[in-house]
Amino acid sequence: MRPFTLVFLILCFASLTLFLLSCSSKNSSMQMASVQVSLSDPATCSAPQGPFSHIYVTVTDVRIHQSANASDNDSGWVDLAPGLANSPVQVDLLGASTQCFLKMLGSQQIQAGAYQQIRILLADNSASVSGNHCGSTANCVVVASDPMNPRALRLSSESKTGIKIPPGQIAGGKFVVAAGESKDLDLDFNACRSIVTEGNGSFRLKPVLHAGEVAQQSAISGTVIDAGTQAPIQGGNTVVALERNEGSGVDRVVMETVTDASGAFSFCPVANGTYDVVVTAIHGAGGAYAATVITAVPSSGALGKVPLTAILAPASIMGAITTSTGSSATSADLTLSALQGITENGSNLLVTVPLAAQSASSATLTTAPGMSCAANTDCVSYTLSVPAANPSVGAFRNSGNQSPAAPTAGPANYKLDAMAFVPGAAGQLDCTPSEQQTNQTSSSAPLSVSAGMSVTAATLAFTGCN
Repeated sequence: MRPFTLVFLILCFASLTLFLLSCSSKNSSMQMASVQVSLSDPATCSAPQGPFSHIYVTVTDVRIHQSANASDNDSGWVDLAPGLANSPVQVDLLGASTQCFLKMLGSQQIQAGAYQQIRILLADNSASVSGNHCGSTANCVVVASDPMNPRALRLSSESKTGIKIPPGQIAGGKFVVAAGESKDLDLDFNACRSIVTEGNGSFRLKPVLHAGEVAQQSAISGTVIDAGTQAPIQGGNTVVALERNEGSGVDRVVMETVTDASGAFSFCPVANGTYDVVVTAIHGAGGAYAATVITAVPSSGALGKVPLTAILAPASIMGAITTSTGSSATSADLTLSALQGITENGSNLLVTVPLAAQSASSATLTTAPGMSCAANTDCVSYTLSVPAANPSVGAFRNSGNQSPAAPTAGPANYKLDAMAFVPGAAGQLDCTPSEQQTNQTSSSAPLSVSAGMSVTAATLAFTGCN
């Protein structure tokens, strides 16, 4: 081969190699997307309605994976906030938000695709934290009645494997980014449902989180009023829940908040989609209001005025929950909700009725040994204060105020729904099955309530627990 020909071929080969590398680099960059991750928490348990002044957690990492089943050590995890590794951020989950968010945690370029699992990692309580508000621990609660004494918030696996946010807790079941897109991912930390008060006066984290794509200006807002007086409800407490049908015919709470003195509320930011807004209240003299349900509210919905129908005194549902391995006693963390039925678009749906007297959407409980427990079980007793009326329901009106129908006459029927979790296991479901429901009393009658009266529900018995 002539020298000239050899040089020509070498130059052609080199040029082709550079061209292919350039194309590969361009193709790789074209497959990337930008994600900014934030943390939010519209809360119900902050003083004066609730018991806490502050709930501090220290975030050390946020990771995302395309597989819903990826384990801790699997490859494919992407770090969304790499700066947190060297500079952890301590966030007050009850703090004032700025432009909807409590804290911007970081941003990162990631491969385009559909992501089905998110994990948020917290610092071990022994970690050193710059500007620590918790004294000698990295995570803590401050009780309103004892503001000078932060109490350590006991963790489980949050500092090692992270708090898992599975598809069922991600809006739309997954977070999808296309090549070249820039999206905002918000982690909504429901602090008030995440705190377990233990028998010795200490506190443990049972994390409840949701996540989803948000627009910077997405918000659902409104003002709750008394339907009779057309004025804000005086005194007492008003709880507003943002709910979504999980697919089993039950509306689960995604976010919750309380109104201010003027009756105003706002959820911000809100993941894309539609929601049901469910509101309950008690006024300063102890009187109750029927739940109001506004259906099919978009993620940027302005509700205007939302009227609540005054009723007589609330009712009480009492009962007990037991947990067992099947042959011996064992404890479990529990979330207990009061459900009422409505009709939405011709289909029956159970909505979660917030517990205004408890300033929460659901009750958080833990079973423990006790003299009253059935043989070979741990148990816990509860009392829920609920509206003694059927809900007032209306579809979202895009302009002006809301006009839901008056509560229907007849018995105010309830169904109780309890879910069991492994204590100290970052929200891992427990027992077989992990959900129990009842719509009957202890005497096998329908679970109906009347104003000022108490009714005892059938015992919810969990077995097959760890």
